[in-house]
Amino acid sequence: MKNKELGMNKLIKKTLRLILPIVLGGFILYWVYRGFDFTKALDVLTHGTKWGWMFFSLLFGVMAQVIRGWRWKQTLEPLEAFPKTSNCINAIFVSYAASLIIPRMGEVSRCGILKRYDHISFAKSLGTVVTERLVDMLCIVLVTGATVSLQLPVFTTFLEQTGTKIPSLLHLLTSVWFYIILLCVLGVLLLIYYLLRTLSFFERVKGVVLHVWEGVMSLRNVKNIPLFITYTLLIWLSYFIHFYLTFFCFSFTEHLSVLAALVMFVGGTFAVIVPTPNGAGPWHFAIISMMMLYGVNATDAAIFALIVHGIQTFLVVLLGIYGMASLSFVNRTKKISTQ
Repeated sequence: MKNKELGMNKLIKKTLRLILPIVLGGFILYWVYRGFDFTKALDVLTHGTKWGWMFFSLLFGVMAQVIRGWRWKQTLEPLEAFPKTSNCINAIFVSYAASLIIPRMGEVSRCGILKRYDHISFAKSLGTVVTERLVDMLCIVLVTGATVSLQLPVFTTFLEQTGTKIPSLLHLLTSVWFYIILLCVLGVLLLIYYLLRTLSFFERVKGVVLHVWEGVMSLRNVKNIPLFITYTLLIWLSYFIHFYLTFFCFSFTEHLSVLAALVMFVGGTFAVIVPTPNGAGPWHFAIISMMMLYGVNATDAAIFALIVHGIQTFLVVLLGIYGMASLSFVNRTKKISTQ
């Protein structure tokens, strides 16, 4: 009876982990797009999108994930782990797709892939993923600091309009945008809660934390630090270009500057931290709100966010399918050749 109750509790928790991010993202999307005429977005998609620019943008989206795979392999080498380069890249492809189903599941799935195909310690590879996230967090902080200093008036206006600036606190209860931001914050707190629960589980497993820490500290022994830094810069540059080039896909955004793109890129980066599938909902809210500050009307901004997010998410799905197929084919071929 007790085992049955434990099993039921685990099932409920897994179900909530799957459903809550979708519900959160869906609610925010509903609120942002309530009353929106989706036929206008369809018309722009079929007749008003410059697909040459869109495909050019997608190339940089692919490149960012490929370089991330190269960098991950570099951080594994100090641990005497030498996975196939293709396995690292394909694991990255699959991890992004997995996170569409359960946010942040990608970090776990890619470590599992290397354990399966290259027999690399799951705990150690998880440690290198933690290191990567810390490095990426540092990059986000640096980019955000530079962007805020260059476009401070824009950020100030954004905070005023969303009711999150200190002088506007009296109007919070009447601000729709505030409630959206509040939901996003609660989502992040929920994610942190699950991460802490996961960590407490690892602490109960003897030796696992030690292996994770060994993976975290692998960065100290990376042979070519300049190459690691170059990979990191190229990853974030690719992410930015991936986003910026989408401005040239539409007549109503092609006039926007690089600084405008940088502001929205920073806003979108923080939005995807919220545990919804690919940042759906919070990302749309951030991009639409900031794009309107640069003179784009609400309808066009909503169309931009809907089309760009949809196409970029579709790319993630395609790469995930390719990654799964490639992992199976390449490693099966390798197994046959060694027999």
